[in-house]
Amino acid sequence: MPIKVPDHLPAKEILEREDIFVMTEDRAYHQDIRPLHIVILNLMPIKETAETQILRLLANTPLQLEISFLRMRTHESKNTSTQHLAAFYKTVEEIEERYFDGMIVTGAPIEHLPFEAVGYWSEFQGIMNWRKSHVTSTLFVCWAAMAGLYHDFGVPKHALPTKLFGVFEHEVTAQRKLVRGFDDRFLVPHSRNAELRLRDLEAVKELEVLSVSDEAGVYMVATKDGRQIYVTGHPEYEVTTLYEEYRRDVSRGLAASLPAHYFPNEDPASQPRYSWRSHASLLVSNWLNYYVYQETPYQLGAR
Repeated sequence: MPIKVPDHLPAKEILEREDIFVMTEDRAYHQDIRPLHIVILNLMPIKETAETQILRLLANTPLQLEISFLRMRTHESKNTSTQHLAAFYKTVEEIEERYFDGMIVTGAPIEHLPFEAVGYWSEFQGIMNWRKSHVTSTLFVCWAAMAGLYHDFGVPKHALPTKLFGVFEHEVTAQRKLVRGFDDRFLVPHSRNAELRLRDLEAVKELEVLSVSDEAGVYMVATKDGRQIYVTGHPEYEVTTLYEEYRRDVSRGLAASLPAHYFPNEDPASQPRYSWRSHASLLVSNWLNYYVYQETPYQLGAR
């Protein structure tokens, strides 16, 4: 089944070239199907890129999804045009009466800042409070995972001495529906300057750690009821994203290292392998199936 997106969203054309079935609002109007309503709080600087990456994963499911995009009212985007934001994004004030089956909160390159120093932290907290009564299940990615855990349970993040950057091997530590079908060992990209620590998470009785990495640390955490899922990596990344981040850091004069375990034989002249795509698809499909579709009421808001 397709994902329903706004009629002129730039990501639509890209996904259609990849033979991903994307339905416009006009066509969906004529189908008598109750889609799952998914809202995406997109905190990434280049929002069009993040839109395409996330929609690509959401489309890999037999469920019909209706997508809404949410932005921060108190933050001015420097990398996305005001026209794009006005056309495709809402603020929480514009949707606060609505209910959603699922929510995705993206990362943001601000993990070096204390949470309270983030300019939109107060608004972020308000959205987090709103989603507890208006969203069936939420999937947090990278910075959002750390921010969500801090807001929900007071779990701190810890600064890393150097940026964790590359593709790292992980293992499943608890067999739950979210990781059903995962290989014993699987790969995930990471790009962050902070981490979660196991002892902090194990002290919270509502939480369960589902996956860790010897090199990258804690990867996947969930509440025991499955309503909140926190992943510290970037499973949505495309094959070239880490290299593009590396080139951007170099152009800014930062002391950038090549992404680890990314290029074959660590040779930047070779083509990186897309070695995490199947895991990313399965993660999102499991989330949508087990924690959204099977848990959400048919009449949204009827809880």
